[in-house]
Amino acid sequence: MLTTERLLLRNYTLADAPAMHRLIGAREVAQNTLRIPHPYPFEEAERWIASHDALRANGEHVFAVVIRATEDLAGTVGLHVKADHNHAELGYWIGVPYWGLGYATEAAGAVVRFGFESLSLNRIFACHFVRNPASGRVLRKLGMQHEGTMRQHVRKWDEYVDLEYYAILRQDYIRRAETAAGDGR
Repeated sequence: MLTTERLLLRNYTLADAPAMHRLIGAREVAQNTLRIPHPYPFEEAERWIASHDALRANGEHVFAVVIRATEDLAGTVGLHVKADHNHAELGYWIGVPYWGLGYATEAAGAVVRFGFESLSLNRIFACHFVRNPASGRVLRKLGMQHEGTMRQHVRKWDEYVDLEYYAILRQDYIRRAETAAGDGR
């Protein structure tokens, strides 16, 4: 479990399935993610949550993003770790009612911190669809650097989509943390 000023990042439980299904079922969420189908079947929410023990055993760290003040589920954030390369891919989605409130940046920042400070990763990377510039802003706020565009790299709903890739290295994370500490932040 991880905490931030406004959020609690915890393991999912099957009790989260209805709220998760309601949020992830929005077309806007599915449109900006590679692996989320639309419509999203309810039984898929339960199946995915039930798979988390196996995911953790394979290097996945998946967290429910919960608003501390209300205990409402707002989305998901996680790391897919590749131990042999000592890196991880960051992924997240936030439900439409919670867009524009800084929750993606806050949750992803906590998971990046977890990746470097608890898992001792060397690199964390992420990508987003070109049509989702808000996600790029989140990644830049985390200190990630743009590494390139993979043109027509994936296909979503019979459309080829460009991906923007970002990453942050352990040394960059440490430098940012030291600078923030020196600034009194």
